[in-house]
Amino acid sequence: MSNDITIGIIGGSGLGEALADALGSGLEGEHRPDTPFGPPSAAIRVGNFDGVRIALLQRHGDGHALNPAAVPYRANIYALKMLGVTHIIASGATGSLRESIAPGDVVVCDQLIDKTNGRPKTFYDDVAVHVEFAEPFCPVMRQWLLRASGHVDNVTIHDGGTYVCMEGPSFSTKAESHMHRQWGADLVGMTALPEARLAREAEIAYALLGLPTDYDCWREREPSSAGMSLLEEIIGNLRRSTEASIDVIRTALRDVSMLREERSPAHDALALGIWTNRAHITDDARERYAPLWGRHIEPASA
Repeated sequence: MSNDITIGIIGGSGLGEALADALGSGLEGEHRPDTPFGPPSAAIRVGNFDGVRIALLQRHGDGHALNPAAVPYRANIYALKMLGVTHIIASGATGSLRESIAPGDVVVCDQLIDKTNGRPKTFYDDVAVHVEFAEPFCPVMRQWLLRASGHVDNVTIHDGGTYVCMEGPSFSTKAESHMHRQWGADLVGMTALPEARLAREAEIAYALLGLPTDYDCWREREPSSAGMSLLEEIIGNLRRSTEASIDVIRTALRDVSMLREERSPAHDALALGIWTNRAHITDDARERYAPLWGRHIEPASA
């Protein structure tokens, strides 16, 4: 990878529209690449912010039409890779599983627990590819975002947090919420997986800003919120955390020197990860996965 970087921004609930407005003057055009896995959730808006190339994608589609299980995660990551994206900042609304992580805070996540089912977890259905995933979030990007957060006022930023990704679309039962806490999770959400794993398979560095909107259902609600439904509370807190995350992203984008100077481990994820003997990889597979593994596998024969 050269020093030229393109930063993809995947906006979750609330952030997609708000960030498009915040960065609107720098967005030049829209792309909706055709991929072997169908079209992405929405048109990808590309442009520049302070000289940095960006590509903005609304995870849930225009008008939030897609529930978490229906998001075409493979198409989204593949399309971003086709557009030259080298790093991804993702956001996602979550429930907090810890008293110390309040609604409206921002968490720069560092670990994941996968509790999804039925979602395709890999691009490579017909080839054996095994990427390392012990550290699911890019350590370089995490430090870059944390450094930027030090220049953002009036918001609490948490360095690290374990995100448990459940299938949804309904929220947790109380029993599940207490179980997730016992597992050591700090946040619960529905969208970080397989998105983060697919980014690793595409050799894209990936970081996640978790946006807690409520205390899930393990904690009794405050008396002051008795007249407000849980969903009303979530929507109100989502606005606060969305504004905070936009401030962090905009601040980070103004100085990407750390990303240019320090290579992400994700950018070499496939160097030893393709286990299938090259002689057994079909021309069809070589063509299908070329945007993902092109520098490691020879193209299909003429």
